[in-house]
Amino acid sequence: MGRRTFKLLLTALLAAACAVACGGEQPQSPLRRAAERVFVIGFDGMDPTLARRWMDEGKLPNLKALADEGTFSTLESTQPSESPTAWSSFATGVNPGQHNIYDFLVRDTQTYLPEFNMVRQEPPTFLWGMIPTRGPKIESTRGGTSFWVTAGQSGIKTTVMTVPVTFPAESIDHGQILAGLPTPDLRGTLGTYYYFATDVSRFEEGDTEFLGVVKRLVFDGDRATAMLLGPPNPIVRQELRELNGTALTDASRTKRAELETRESVQIPVSVQWRRGERGATVELGGNTFTLAEGEWSDWVPLTFKINFLVSVKGMMQFYLARADSELQLYGSPININPEDPVFPISSPTGFAPALVEQIGTYRTLGWAESADKPLNEGRLDEKAFLFDANRAMDDRERLIFEALKNDDWDLFVSAIETTDRVSHMMWRLIDPAHPMYDAALAAEYGDAIEKIYIRADDLVGRLRAAVPPDATFIVMSDHGFHSFRRGVNLNTWLVQNGYMAFEGQEGATKTLGDLFGHGQFFEGVDWSRTKAYAVGLGQIYFNLRGREAQGIVSPGAEYLALQEEIRSKLITLRDPEDDALVFGDIYRRDDIYHGEFLGNAPDLEVGFNDGYRVGWQDTLGGISSAVVEDNDRKWSGDHCATATEISGGVLFINRKLTSEKPSIMDLAPTILDRLGVAVPAGLDGKILR
Repeated sequence: MGRRTFKLLLTALLAAACAVACGGEQPQSPLRRAAERVFVIGFDGMDPTLARRWMDEGKLPNLKALADEGTFSTLESTQPSESPTAWSSFATGVNPGQHNIYDFLVRDTQTYLPEFNMVRQEPPTFLWGMIPTRGPKIESTRGGTSFWVTAGQSGIKTTVMTVPVTFPAESIDHGQILAGLPTPDLRGTLGTYYYFATDVSRFEEGDTEFLGVVKRLVFDGDRATAMLLGPPNPIVRQELRELNGTALTDASRTKRAELETRESVQIPVSVQWRRGERGATVELGGNTFTLAEGEWSDWVPLTFKINFLVSVKGMMQFYLARADSELQLYGSPININPEDPVFPISSPTGFAPALVEQIGTYRTLGWAESADKPLNEGRLDEKAFLFDANRAMDDRERLIFEALKNDDWDLFVSAIETTDRVSHMMWRLIDPAHPMYDAALAAEYGDAIEKIYIRADDLVGRLRAAVPPDATFIVMSDHGFHSFRRGVNLNTWLVQNGYMAFEGQEGATKTLGDLFGHGQFFEGVDWSRTKAYAVGLGQIYFNLRGREAQGIVSPGAEYLALQEEIRSKLITLRDPEDDALVFGDIYRRDDIYHGEFLGNAPDLEVGFNDGYRVGWQDTLGGISSAVVEDNDRKWSGDHCATATEISGGVLFINRKLTSEKPSIMDLAPTILDRLGVAVPAGLDGKILR
């Protein structure tokens, strides 16, 4: 088989797999014009209190004009007020019980292990370790029907750009879509970053808590070499899976160890630098470039060879953070190359490559502002983070305006997440009560959130100029924002109150690498004596008989009694530091959710007051020594599982609305109604008038 023939075969397999994952091609309905054109721009995490303040101060003139012309309101979010959950309700017009996205994480009821939510994957298979016999299968775990799919089926010309929870990209009649979150990096994660440095000790090398790969640079003269970990090798992973089914012997252990060294495709990195020089030259993957201290590279194209026939393409950027007595080199996550994506990130599949031809390359990672993780871990500073965040917003803006050039749409839906990411990382500098408040940094970067709102406002002004004036123009966000001063460890509370049986003082520290690499969790937990456990950003599950593998809580009366018992105790929890109430409410599953996916919902969902969020280790099911503790991370603002009553986002629309208390679930039926499309039965949202 020739190389070209093999590549065509592989491409066909991948395309077929994506067609299955994305639901295949829908039958084309006749194209028609909408009753009214609708344009939507979403700013993830835009907070109504901050928006109102800065509008009143004259800093957001375009949003103020939009509010004066039409309506400005708080937009009620979902519970939890997490991006995946809220954006799914935005798209479908239904509650999580009907769309199945309750959190970033789900747990396996048989193993109790946390797993990444939003997508389900099946790996490709290979014959003789070389020839693909089945392509990878990637499908969304989100239920419900997106309003843009409904609009397309009614004949409405539609464009959707980087809206969260749109990967894999679904097929839209008469439409095109570029996927947003959770489009992964080439390693299959939400953003594995790289850090090469001379001041890293050998004990620091390896994976960090927040998906970093840290490498120590040791120079021999003026040159040091290291390896860049690329995508997992699916052929090696297939061999590892096959090995798992064999008897454990010395030979199989040796074979496993050897395979694990080749589990990721690697590319050598060479750095040339003389100590004291304020610049360095980097070589990798056939590319050579020189950076001055404080300089970012362009996108560096990379090809990773799976075997002598198969290869995948990615791209990354580098930043020389330091080059004086020490050298520190940051590498971004390896983005899927949109010019030749390893699997389709758009529908139709040619849409993403066509955009490259029109505007040049652009980042494809769903979590586009990826420098938040190295900032959180002290590998980058605020200046580098803000530079990268603004470049991410540049990319999103270029994509939107390029798609707008073709003025043949009737529905255009777009989203930008930079407002969310900057708020997460910089909130500590507008909250003097935060443990991570730094007066010197606040003097320099305390206006970072305000600046990103001002930039969003400027974008709104330019979009209004580009969108036909008679179109319905909507600005919205999925949730608001709050300070995250204190972490609350739900599993620790469950242990201390007798609902979880745990042997030991504190669980082993977990990383996001453990999550994506299927590490070990809940060590020391005795499930035969455990009634409840927590996974995710505010979800408590019961160890339910007939559902969990080792369940001990009976459905019915015992379940309901346990639900009320834990709720009544938790809701009175006070912070030992200042006696403040931690929770605004604790929600019972059946009080806030309904629908076909109700069985996957948490049995209790917590609603935090301002200042609180689930602790870092508790998110992954970890068990800490204290129930409430300081948040000592730069990730200092949050919204996840904040009480519904205080977690709303924003809604601006250039129409006068009389409907009260609009919900994010109301936007789907409202948009369809304005398009002149019949609103499907069974939606939870109402049409806003």
